Amino acid sequence: MAETTSEHIKSIIALLPETPGVYQYFDKEGKIIYVGKAKNLKRRVSSYFNKVHDSVKTNVLVRNIRDLKYIVVKTEEDALHLENSLIKEYKPRYNVLLKDDKTYPWITVRNEHFPRVFLTRKVIKDGSKYYGPYANVHLAKTVLELIRTLYPIRTCPHNLTPENIRRGKFKICLQYHIKNCKGACEGLEEEKTYLEYISQVKQILNGNIQQLSEHLLQEMGKLSENLKFEEAQVLKEKYLLLEKYRAKSVIVSTTIHNIDIFSYDEEDDAAFVNYMHIRNGSIVQSFTIEYKKRLDEAKEDILALGIAELRTRFKSLSREIVVPFLPDLEFENVEFIVPQRGDKKKLLEISEQNVKQYKIDKLKQTEKLNPEHRSMKLLKEIQKELCMNKPPVHIECFDNSNIQGSDAVAACVVFKMGKPAKKEYRKYNIKTVTGPDDYASMKEVVRRRYQRLIREEAPLPDLIIADGGKGQMEIIREVIEDELHLEIPIAGLVKNDRHRTSELLFGFPPKAIGIKVQSQLFRLLEQIQNEVHRFAITFHKDKRSKRQIASAFDNMKGIGDKTKTALLKEFKSMKRVKEASFEEIASIIGKAKAKIIIQNLNSQH
Repeated sequence: MAETTSEHIKSIIALLPETPGVYQYFDKEGKIIYVGKAKNLKRRVSSYFNKVHDSVKTNVLVRNIRDLKYIVVKTEEDALHLENSLIKEYKPRYNVLLKDDKTYPWITVRNEHFPRVFLTRKVIKDGSKYYGPYANVHLAKTVLELIRTLYPIRTCPHNLTPENIRRGKFKICLQYHIKNCKGACEGLEEEKTYLEYISQVKQILNGNIQQLSEHLLQEMGKLSENLKFEEAQVLKEKYLLLEKYRAKSVIVSTTIHNIDIFSYDEEDDAAFVNYMHIRNGSIVQSFTIEYKKRLDEAKEDILALGIAELRTRFKSLSREIVVPFLPDLEFENVEFIVPQRGDKKKLLEISEQNVKQYKIDKLKQTEKLNPEHRSMKLLKEIQKELCMNKPPVHIECFDNSNIQGSDAVAACVVFKMGKPAKKEYRKYNIKTVTGPDDYASMKEVVRRRYQRLIREEAPLPDLIIADGGKGQMEIIREVIEDELHLEIPIAGLVKNDRHRTSELLFGFPPKAIGIKVQSQLFRLLEQIQNEVHRFAITFHKDKRSKRQIASAFDNMKGIGDKTKTALLKEFKSMKRVKEASFEEIASIIGKAKAKIIIQNLNSQH
C-alpha cells in the first residue's frame, strides 16, 4: 500500500508546475494534515520526499502523507493569504496553530442619523465605521471617555430619523439635563452641527489629534478676537483635554505616516508576532498574536503568516513594513525595511517590548492558574542544558564542613519541583575519616546516603549536585556508578574568588555549561548551593559548640550529662553560659548546680 501511495505522489509531483501556489497533504483517512505555500510548487513539494530531514517531526509528517493537492495562484502574496485562510479553516495537525481566539472590542461610529459612538465586539457590514480592534480594553474605554467629554454625543438607541423627530416620538432624558447631549431626539439640535462633532471624533480615532488640536487653537483665537470669551473657553478646555491625551500617547515622529511594524519572538513551542500601525506620527494600533509550533518552522515562515493574518485583520494597506528580519515572502507594491538606526529602529524596539510584555503577561497568567508551571519551566531548562532524559524534579546537593579537620560534618539538601524540601534534609557526622580529607568525607557520605535509599526502596534523585568542582564530581561518580551501579546525572557548582556561584559543570570529563548570571535558572542553582552551604555550616557550628561546652564541664564534680544537655539546649554556646547570671543558670538546673558552675567558671579566669 505504501509503495502504491508513493507512486501516486510521485506521479502528482511530476506534473507540478514551477509557479507560486499552495499545497495540501492528506493522510490515509483523507484528512488535511498540512498546508504550505511555495514560490515554486514543484521544487518545494519535491523537497519533502527526496531526502531524510533533520527534524523528526517533519519525517513523521512525510510518513503520514498519502495524497496531495495543490492550488496555483498568481503571486507569492496570494499564496500566503490562501495558506493562512486554509490553516485557519482546517487547523491541520502539523501546521502552526494560531492561538488567538479572543474577540477584541472595536469603537464604532454607527451609520445612522445622529451617529452613536460606542464599543462593540461585533463587526456588521452596514456602512458603519469601525476603529480597532483594541487589545487593551482599558485604552478603548479611555478613548471613548475622552470623546464623550469633548462632544455631546447621544447614547440612546432611538432611531432619530427626521420623520420620527418631527412626529415627536421621543422625549429628552437625563443626559440632556446634565449637558451630555443637546436633545436631538426632540429636534433641539441640528444634524449638521452634530455631524461636525462626528467628523472631529473620526479624526481622534484616526490618530489625527495634532491637526484637530491646531484647528481648535485657530477657532479659539477667532472667538477671542470677536470677544466671544465664553465660547473660546469651551474650546480651550477641549484643546487642553486633547493635548493631555496626546501627551500620554506614544508620539514617534510627525514625519512618519501610515507604516506597519512587526516584531517576532519565540519560546519553546510557541511563537509571537506583534503588530503596530503608525499613523500621523502616533501608534494607533498594537496587537500580538501567538502561534503554537508543530514542526520546526523557520521564523521567516511564521513571521510571514503573522503579517498576512494581521494586515488582513486590520485591513492595512500600508506600503512600508518595518521588520526585524526579512520574512519569506514578497508583497506587491510593498517595501520591507530592516532598520539599523533612527526613528524606525526605535519603533521596532517598541514593538519588541510589546511582544516581550505579552510573553510576561502570558507567563504570569499561566502561573496564576498553575503555580507549579514556573518551577517546571526552570526544570525543563536544566533538562535541556544538561541533555537529560527528563526534568530534574528531585535534586540533591552535598557539602562538607570542617575547620582544620576538627568536627568534620557533611550535609545533604533536597529540592523538589525547584523548591527546598526541608523535611528531607540530612546531616552527617563523618565516621571513617581522620583529618581534613574532603574527598574521603564526600565518598563516605554519598555512599551512606544512597545505600540507605536503596535499602529502604526510597525514590532516588533525578540529579546530584556537588558543591565543588571536578574532584568532588569524580568522587560522587565513583560511588554512584562504580560502587552502587546507579545511573544518576551528576553536576558541580563552582564558586569564584568572591565566593559567588560562577559556573555549572556537567559531564565526564566535566565541562562548563554557559548560563546567564541574571537568569532565573542561574538563581535557582545559586539558591541550591547557598542552601547546602548554610545547612552544613550551621550543623558544624552546633557540633563545635556542643564539644566546647562538654569539654568545659568535664572536670566539674556534680555536673553530669543531663545538666550539660540542659545548658546546651538553653544557651547554645559556652560563651553564652559564661555571660549568663546566676539566676538565669539556676532557673535551668537549680541553685546547687548553678553555684558549682559559677565557682568553676570564676576559677578558670
